[in-house]
Amino acid sequence: MSHQIPSIHLDSGLEIGYGNPLARFGEPVSLSGGTHFLLARNGRGKSTLLRTLARTLKPVSGNFRTEGFMQYLPEDLRFDAEITPAMIFRTLLPKARLGEAMELAERIELDVKKPYARLSTGNRRKTNLIAAEFAVKPDRGNILLLDEPFSGLDAFARQVFEEIWRASAANVLRLVSCHPDYDSMEMPSALLIEGRNARHLNGGGQTWSQLKNLLN
Repeated sequence: MSHQIPSIHLDSGLEIGYGNPLARFGEPVSLSGGTHFLLARNGRGKSTLLRTLARTLKPVSGNFRTEGFMQYLPEDLRFDAEITPAMIFRTLLPKARLGEAMELAERIELDVKKPYARLSTGNRRKTNLIAAEFAVKPDRGNILLLDEPFSGLDAFARQVFEEIWRASAANVLRLVSCHPDYDSMEMPSALLIEGRNARHLNGGGQTWSQLKNLLN
């Protein structure tokens, strides 16, 4: 059982950017366990917000708070060219979860013996996601900041990871930057960056088809 509920609190007035603000939150935002999508046009601040929350980049102004064991999975994460997924998992994952990770790799057709440099983009993404998901702490709240995690991923693998997300929603908060690939994709919780304004939209039945028309 989790001893901590994961959370992200963004204060009103939080500005993100590189010296000059890219986006500003006009109202406070509070996120808890489950999946929350981060949506914006290219270059409007999605990766910047994730880096800010991961504390690898300072906010331009304002404050935020996080509660939980945090992992940040950037889109451009790379491992050593000669290392294999099996070696990555053995190095990074708890021994108690290594067997599960290997079983998942087989299920989604990831060759864990192939050097990282020889993996396709999709299989590198599978490797990175498995490493992050099986490093989650079962006894506390967790935050996963995921930048374009489904880029290059096949539909079956994507479905498998979405099942994992649903099963662990109670103690894992996932903030997911993505470009949805079908209009009916449900997004009940979404952070939108519209121009220089950022806000949270929360509602059952909310889909990408409705949200994409708000972006500018």
